[in-house]
Amino acid sequence: MYSAAENVFEEKGLTLPIFISGTIADKSGRILSGQTLEAFAHTMKGDEILGIGLNCSFGAKDLIPFIKNLSKTQDRYVTFHPNAGLPNSLGEYEERPEETAALVKELAEEGHLNIVGACCGLTPAHIKAISDAVKGIKPRKIPMIEKETVYCGLEAIVIKKENNFVNIGERTNVSGSAKFARLI
Repeated sequence: MYSAAENVFEEKGLTLPIFISGTIADKSGRILSGQTLEAFAHTMKGDEILGIGLNCSFGAKDLIPFIKNLSKTQDRYVTFHPNAGLPNSLGEYEERPEETAALVKELAEEGHLNIVGACCGLTPAHIKAISDAVKGIKPRKIPMIEKETVYCGLEAIVIKKENNFVNIGERTNVSGSAKFARLI
């Protein structure tokens, strides 16, 4: 989780707000650790965590549905720091500042963003274009979201009254665990 930050806070005797940013690693929406976006967002909850968002990945266009999902499911600030698209075969980013800015502006106008920034391939011209594009747009209103019991591994499972009985256990396999095989 965010234990490194907690360790520093304890060492320094202070607490500061934390913003978490994840990177979607594939078009299915899993982050670099393999978690789904939903599991990642639930895992990254804590009193000090004021915001969650996405950075890097494939660029603004392909991250739009994932940012919209965060916007609908999170009762904290939503941040967005896209790439300038994917790099070409020479490692250069080809997305023009006005393209990135238009995509960020669309999300901001629809009320999905609180904080915007930049990641790989964005130049000072991109940052100015994004700043100009969102100027005067009101930030996303943080919704009231009902508290739920959620357990996460790579995926999230939400426990509700309607679930009735839920059995949570670890998979065991004598061929996969020498300790388990000895115990059997």
